[in-house]
Amino acid sequence: MAEVVNMPRLSDTMTEGVVAKWHKNVGDKISEGDLLAEIETDKATMEFESFQEGVLLHIGVTEGNKAPVDSILAILGEEGEDIASLLVEAPKEEVKEEKIVVAAKAEPKKEVAAQVPPAAQQVVTTASYTTNSDSKGTASPLAKKLASEKNINLALVKGTGDNGRIIKRDIDNFSGGNVVQSIEKYSEIEVSQMRKVIAQRLGESKFTAPHFYLTTEINMDQIVDARQSINTIAPIKISFNDLIVKATSMALREHPQVNSSWLEDRIRFNEHIHIGVAMAVEDGLLVPVVRFADSKRLSQISSEVKEYGAKAKAKKLQPEDWQGNTFTISNLGMFDIEAFTAIINPPDACILAVGGIIEKPVVKNGQIVVGKTMKLTLSCDHRVVDGVVGSKFLGTLKSYIENPILFLGANSI
Repeated sequence: MAEVVNMPRLSDTMTEGVVAKWHKNVGDKISEGDLLAEIETDKATMEFESFQEGVLLHIGVTEGNKAPVDSILAILGEEGEDIASLLVEAPKEEVKEEKIVVAAKAEPKKEVAAQVPPAAQQVVTTASYTTNSDSKGTASPLAKKLASEKNINLALVKGTGDNGRIIKRDIDNFSGGNVVQSIEKYSEIEVSQMRKVIAQRLGESKFTAPHFYLTTEINMDQIVDARQSINTIAPIKISFNDLIVKATSMALREHPQVNSSWLEDRIRFNEHIHIGVAMAVEDGLLVPVVRFADSKRLSQISSEVKEYGAKAKAKKLQPEDWQGNTFTISNLGMFDIEAFTAIINPPDACILAVGGIIEKPVVKNGQIVVGKTMKLTLSCDHRVVDGVVGSKFLGTLKSYIENPILFLGANSI
């Protein structure tokens, strides 16, 4: 008997999926565990294996198109079996339309020229919308009137009157033949599944959670020296971001209210510390999670973050890689950003925005010297974290980073 294979829900936020590639064709015999297709979710492209057996009788979503979760992805059954009854009520796939300004099937962007209004086609080969005003005041009233009637842009006309003044004969003789064509252009791309979910989740966070922001500036001299020493003995290169993840996890131990979640009718204080590390990918942003970060060595944290980065770029992250965060760090320091504010990543109550390390004059022991500083900005959900709580957490984190010996023990590398 024929069985329907539904579009699977491959992530907690997935509402629809795009078939990136089919690995089987209609008529192929399918065994349990065979790779059927690759499905693009809002976060990654994932392989989908069959849980059923039979002949592939029908493909419900063609490559490059999308359909809602639980709609018909395929139908398996016996060869020649009638499946008409299963298709009667089936919702149709959403096919990408071939539009002039949209690249079908996520092809590269195409530049498309906007149509020029008919009235302008006779003479004007410049921008579709021009004016006949003379900003320099160097056209005679008659020349302005004629230019308006003929839809000629005075800025393109060379005047032959006194001091370059545009006069009647200049308008009469204007052909526009020596004018470089200038037309309005634009391009559009279809919004990816990932970008849709980013827009939805961050929009909900920004406009639901009452954000407030706390910024502190940190002296980085000692941790810069510490990192240099650590990398002479570490089994893997340690980044500043790895050090910040570790220091943050230790500070969260002392401030569990910051390591919490708003759940509408209750607040959850997490005793475990799972830190999400924001990573930019081609289609948007992913946040894989370093679990139990406070109990891990720097080399473990560094290895995990590097592995997540490679998987994120290849769209190979799995749901367990990005679920369960209790706190998030977003670092734009490597892009020469001095400071910024980040939007809280639900269900976290806070997110830490990390800026770049800046060399600047600082005061030490009453003397102005060159020092290295970095700005941290904590975004807080005011429903859970108050200003004093957030400030105390930042104070503890600052003390750790400025005095790395406080959190870097003999067994921490």
